[in-house]
Amino acid sequence: MSIRPIKSITQSKPTLEGAGVHLRRAFGFGKTSDFDPFLLFDDFRGDNPSDYLAGFPWHPHRGIETITYVLAGTVTHGDSLGNKGAMGAGDVQWMTAGSGIMHQEMPTGDAKGRMHGFQLWANLPAALKMTAPRYQDIVANDIPDVTDDDGTHVRVICGDFWGKSGPVEGVAADPRYLDVSIPPGVRKTLPIESSRHAFAYVFAGSGTFRDASQPRGIMTERVGTSGAADDTRRELTGNRSLVLFDSGDEITVQAGDEGIRFLLISGRPLEEPVAWYGPIVMNTDEELQRAYNELRDGTFIKHR
Repeated sequence: MSIRPIKSITQSKPTLEGAGVHLRRAFGFGKTSDFDPFLLFDDFRGDNPSDYLAGFPWHPHRGIETITYVLAGTVTHGDSLGNKGAMGAGDVQWMTAGSGIMHQEMPTGDAKGRMHGFQLWANLPAALKMTAPRYQDIVANDIPDVTDDDGTHVRVICGDFWGKSGPVEGVAADPRYLDVSIPPGVRKTLPIESSRHAFAYVFAGSGTFRDASQPRGIMTERVGTSGAADDTRRELTGNRSLVLFDSGDEITVQAGDEGIRFLLISGRPLEEPVAWYGPIVMNTDEELQRAYNELRDGTFIKHR
C-alpha cells in the first residue's frame, strides 16, 4: 500500500454565481487535468438569506453531470423537460445534462435561515456528450452509512466503500463520493483506487493529511480556517480547505481536537480534450460553438 502524496492544499475562494449567490469555489474554470474527470466544485452556505435567495434562475447545461448535495435548507429545481422537485437536508441529485437541458435551482434556508450544500460538475466522455438527459434524485434515508470501530462515520453517496454501495448508479466517470466524519484525535487510513484522481474538501473541524514525502508521524502543511495558502509548513487543515492528492492507493488523516468532516471524491480520468465556456462543456471549439448557436436559434434541446 502507498500513501498518496499531496499535490496542493488551497482555500476555496469567494465567488458570486447565478443571480447573485455568495458561495465559495474550490476549483473550476481553469486547469482541468489535475481533477479530471471533475470540472468544478462549489460550497454554498450561509445564514443570511440575502446571500442566496436570488438562486440560480433558468440556465443551460450540456456535456456534463451536476451533483448537488444538500446539508441544510432546501433547493427546489425545475427544467425544460417538465421535471421538478425539492432537495432537503441530506438529499442528493445527480443530473446528467447530456445533450442539453434548461433548468433552475432555487435555494431556501431552514427555520433558522441556514443554507448549506455543495455542487460538483463531472465531465462526460465524448461518446456520451449527446446522451439523453436524466436525473437520479436520492433522499437522505436511501444513502447508506457505515461506522467503524473507532467512530469514523462515512455516508456512501456513490461507489463502493466498506461493504456499502451508494445509490447513484451508471455514472460515466465511475466516481466514489463519500462524506467522511472522523472523531477527535483519531488517525484513519482510507483506501482510494490508484487509477483515480482524488481530492478531499474539509468543511467542518480540522485535521492533518499525512504526505507520503514526510517521515511517518510527521504531518503535512496546513491551511487554517481563516488564512490562504502560503509557503510555510503548518499543522492543521481546516474549514473550506481543498486537498488535492497525487497517485497512490490510500490516504491517512489525523483528526484534530474537534474531529474533522470532509468530502472524499475520486474518479477515473477521461483524458479527453476539453472545450468549455460557462455551463456547456464539449471536446472541441467547433462543438462548443455549435452548442451556443443552437442555444441562440432555439434548437438546443434534443430530447423532450
